[in-house]
Amino acid sequence: MANVKVYNMKGAEVGTIDLPDEIFGAEYNEPLIHQAVVTYLANRRQGTKSTLTRTEVRGGGIKPWRQKGTGRARQGSTRAPQWTKGGVVFAPKSRDFTKHMNVTAKRGAFFSALSKKVADGELLVVDELKVEAPKTKEMEAFRKALKLDGRAVVVMDEKNEDVILAARNLPTLNTISIDEINTYEIVKSAVVVLTKGSVKKLEEVYLA
Repeated sequence: MANVKVYNMKGAEVGTIDLPDEIFGAEYNEPLIHQAVVTYLANRRQGTKSTLTRTEVRGGGIKPWRQKGTGRARQGSTRAPQWTKGGVVFAPKSRDFTKHMNVTAKRGAFFSALSKKVADGELLVVDELKVEAPKTKEMEAFRKALKLDGRAVVVMDEKNEDVILAARNLPTLNTISIDEINTYEIVKSAVVVLTKGSVKKLEEVYLA
């Protein structure tokens, strides 16, 4: 069971917390994490792009000029791809990019990503996360106090609109609730910051 330090929003150490091995001590499985990330990104794609082929563009049924004797290249329709307002060659069409991953594999990837952060010292725990007012300077002071120089994701145990508003102008700081945490958010962030409440909720969900 990993034991990590707990900090307050000013960056001072206020205690320690034990992280259960079932969640934070899993074996690193890069292929499984890769599969989870690819699945997540694929499922975010809308797949709604669509343009018209030459058979779908309206008009152009008549031959623009006779086949021979004009000195111009032969043409059969003004809706051919080389014409303005013509159809598109190999036109993109709507498609479903959805990928599926079973629950056990998805959970394994999530645990593996979290465990990797703990092993690399890239997971921090804070006692609580709150601001006096939804101002950027509040979260900027928090970022500097915890030395979050790279991209970081802050996971709240409950959605706090003031914290979200205070952090949204900071390009390297992303705030999400514990319900929104996923393997992709963990992997793309240099540092993961959890509140003590978030750790408790993870234990309630996965160890109950």
